[in-house]
Amino acid sequence: MTPRELLGVAPVPGGGELRLFRRGGDFIVALGRNELMSSRMSGSEEALATMTLDRLGGRTVPRLLIGGYGMGFTLRAALRALPADGLADVAELVPGIVEWARGPMAALTAGCLDDPRVRLVVGDVAAVIEGAPATYDAILLDVDNGPDGLTREGNDRLYRPAGLAAAKAALRPGGVLAVWSAAPDKAFARRLGAAGFAVEEVGVRARVNGKGPRHVIWFARKR
Repeated sequence: MTPRELLGVAPVPGGGELRLFRRGGDFIVALGRNELMSSRMSGSEEALATMTLDRLGGRTVPRLLIGGYGMGFTLRAALRALPADGLADVAELVPGIVEWARGPMAALTAGCLDDPRVRLVVGDVAAVIEGAPATYDAILLDVDNGPDGLTREGNDRLYRPAGLAAAKAALRPGGVLAVWSAAPDKAFARRLGAAGFAVEEVGVRARVNGKGPRHVIWFARKR
């Protein structure tokens, strides 16, 4: 087996640290023993973008908020589908993730952060949401392995009733909150419904070839 090469360590604001590894031609980001993302598995992250845009009903100038950047799979898929005058705000909490995107993973990033439709915010996506009433057609969240604060405890606020209310307030009428997860979570699905969203839960495969683990995306539409 090809050994993993440690390329960098990035502190997570609020505690913990992420590690970037390369194994052959693949990149891996890990938190402790948890593999958070891998360049071998981009299918469900791309689906987060494409399936969300499909549900926006052909809005002519959609504005998206993507939290967080990760390896950029969701952003690049969104840019392929967005019109020339569409907009994508990207909130990434960990400065080191952005440094890796412009450094060792620059070929993978493919210049997406420099696209004129992109506005990068290095900071907490929850703060962006709370400061943007009626701003977005869609909010796409992939900041943990599911609707709990794995990367840091502070992310829990995104998935609690107050956080869901803030996301709903940040959406335009008929807008969509899309949340990626590595596994189902019935309690979170109920919280989405209790927050007043129309909820759709979709299973997607991790790999673009339709193989790999089955992940979950919730599409919660503002009524």
